[in-house]
Amino acid sequence: MRPFEYAHPETEAQAVELLNDHGGDTAILAGGTDLIGLMKQELLSPERVVDLQHVESMRGIAPTPDGVSIGALTTLEEIADSQLAVDYPSLLNVVDGHRSIQIQSMGTLGGDLCHLPNCWYFRNGYGLLATEDGESLVEEGDNRYHAILGANGPAKFVSASRFAPALIALGAQVRILGPGPEDEETVPLEYFYITPKTESQGVNVMKPGQFVSHVLLPSAVSRDAQLAKQSAAYEVLEIEGLDWPLAAAACSLEIDGGIVRDAKVVLGQVAPTPWVSHEAASAIIGRPLTEETADEAGRAAVASARALSKNEYKIWQAKTAVKRALLAAAGLPTGGL
Repeated sequence: MRPFEYAHPETEAQAVELLNDHGGDTAILAGGTDLIGLMKQELLSPERVVDLQHVESMRGIAPTPDGVSIGALTTLEEIADSQLAVDYPSLLNVVDGHRSIQIQSMGTLGGDLCHLPNCWYFRNGYGLLATEDGESLVEEGDNRYHAILGANGPAKFVSASRFAPALIALGAQVRILGPGPEDEETVPLEYFYITPKTESQGVNVMKPGQFVSHVLLPSAVSRDAQLAKQSAAYEVLEIEGLDWPLAAAACSLEIDGGIVRDAKVVLGQVAPTPWVSHEAASAIIGRPLTEETADEAGRAAVASARALSKNEYKIWQAKTAVKRALLAAAGLPTGGL
């Protein structure tokens, strides 16, 4: 690990200033569960690390007139313990999928949303696009855990965030601060992630000197129909322990009289960004949610998937994840594979 400056602001304004008054590269430290490893491998070598852990305004879950606000420094454990999170069961599903007590107690929501890809080519110094001498290492190499959707360009990694699919399905927005002292914007999480075409583009829309301070969730009750939004998330895990999902799906449903009136389905761990499946939602809207219609939605979600040489299994797993998330959201047995 290379030497670096360490800064620990106590307010959001101080954090913005410390990230932007420095001539060199800066990095944000939240829970530290990923950044420290990246710095040890010298995949990131910031000249200044800005530790946000003392910025109390970025912690906790609070009600708002339109729903709830979750600070980016809120830990997974705090989400699980909050009464306000009970109305968003898909978030609790994701927390439950983290089987590591250390990650639950130290990992933060903002850290998860901004987690860089786990692609082993990236983690071994070949960049986000995993190329050598202009050729893709993923296409012909070990691509077991790479993308099956949205990977027609050079990016083949999968988005690492485990909370993003559930939050996008719920209609979440992120509050972004910086780079200027007065700069603040609110961005739908669905449009926060990007698929890079060059190494310099990164994986989200944030510019240098910006950071996510809060996640804003709308009410769990539909304003138009006064229907409670039913949500669930389902992850396919290879082992019971500290592991990343092979495929995942999350959904938010409005069901009235046994008929799905509205739906949003988002897949995770299968594309360079969280993958919103309009096809899956269309397969169930206006119909009762049954094991048969949930299976149709799963098939629709992966109809355009393209497997690489070693990851065809992910297509089947993604279909199953969609089916099980939908059934769980409706309070139905998730059934067999």
